[in-house]
Amino acid sequence: MTDAEDAREGDVDQLLFEPNASINGPIDEKAVTSFLDQIAAVRAGDQDLVLELSTVGGDADAARRIALEIRLFSRRAGRAAHRVGKSYVYSAGVTILAAFNTQNRYLTADAFLLIHERRISGSLELSGPITACIQMVQEKLAMLENAQRLEKQGFAELARGSQMSAEELFHCARKNCYMSAQDALGYGLIGRILP
Repeated sequence: MTDAEDAREGDVDQLLFEPNASINGPIDEKAVTSFLDQIAAVRAGDQDLVLELSTVGGDADAARRIALEIRLFSRRAGRAAHRVGKSYVYSAGVTILAAFNTQNRYLTADAFLLIHERRISGSLELSGPITACIQMVQEKLAMLENAQRLEKQGFAELARGSQMSAEELFHCARKNCYMSAQDALGYGLIGRILP
């Protein structure tokens, strides 16, 4: 093995076994709080950020908050941010994945991404004067339109630098796309598969 190959294997070992931040579980307010503590410790040191992520998904807005911190770290710390997805990175986890530069997105060979449209649940009960009912409907519509705008921004960020357009990703998302690590690499959505 050459010195370059030895160094590359050492990098892989660090990515796989020595993350300095991790999210393993649902993306929620607890995950945000934990991640903020972890990234503060990384910022206080001199290492690159290495985030290990395995998640079934969760709250889209909590994922957006974590993604913001990653983008801020990448821009302001002067150090690289790497993300290693292990086994499953579903739903809101893909929002976090998109915050990393494409070449610094890694998946383990067994990993799958789940890319789908944002889920909304709830009901709208109309009661009262027509003007008030129209206002309630307009407010709900504004919320849905904003959610879709944010979702499309996320797809554009994920697609940047890949062979897929944001529109193609949005089309895939409408069908609940389970994408293997090999397919993600083939589309250029990730930089590397880790053995």
